[in-house]
Amino acid sequence: MTEQTQATDPKKPVPSQTENKPDIIRVEGMNKWYGDFHVLKDLNLNVRQGERIVICGPSGSGKSTFIRCINRLEEHQQGKIIVDNIELTDDIRNIDTVRREVGMVFQHFNLFPHLTVLENCCLSPIWVRKTPRKAAEEAAMEYLERVKIPDQANKFPGQLSGGQQQRVAIARALCMKPKIMLFDEPTSALDPEMIKEVLDVMIELAGSGMTMICVTHEMGFAKTVADRVIFMDGGEIVEEAPPHEFFTNPQEPRTQKFLEQILQH
Repeated sequence: MTEQTQATDPKKPVPSQTENKPDIIRVEGMNKWYGDFHVLKDLNLNVRQGERIVICGPSGSGKSTFIRCINRLEEHQQGKIIVDNIELTDDIRNIDTVRREVGMVFQHFNLFPHLTVLENCCLSPIWVRKTPRKAAEEAAMEYLERVKIPDQANKFPGQLSGGQQQRVAIARALCMKPKIMLFDEPTSALDPEMIKEVLDVMIELAGSGMTMICVTHEMGFAKTVADRVIFMDGGEIVEEAPPHEFFTNPQEPRTQKFLEQILQH
């Protein structure tokens, strides 16, 4: 575990109160191929409203592909993905409906370089949700305040550090007021000194009750925030457990080997 990750760990994990909440995501027997390559194999996962899931595993295990299927950035070929009671199929209306409720933060920020921070945050609410510009700007400033960079609103992404750009990306996703947030290795492109500032924002977000699925190698974040940790390898869900059980008593040899390797670094 990195020093940055250790420094991010609060004394107490963020409490969860999701046991009696309904499922907001259901994945049933899901498979995906790239040509002849079977990248995701018979995946099954239920995520309750407000639950925080961390997915970890070695590179190439299918983690990012899996969460990109949840908002149809990637297409699955078999099985079902049901998000907020809407099944993801080829129906473009269903896809658009799901994407309005599912925010995503990518590894490489994906901000529009020719727009200011404020304009990046306002674009989707104005065009997709038809929010009036003044209301969109007011909401954007609230979320930029929440991620602790309101003073950067009129700058362009290229004028910001990597950590600041990723916090803008989080604010931009929140401006759509999503029910679910997906994070695809949000700190892996950052310099070590910037990792903590992004993880701190995500920990605060987790405490607000947002449903979150995060692909990450930051095990300190997983211990602090996750209700469940899922280990993937070879396109399969190998093991899933609450953090305490996952880190202290992993059951599967592949999980044990992964944890030994990652915790040595």
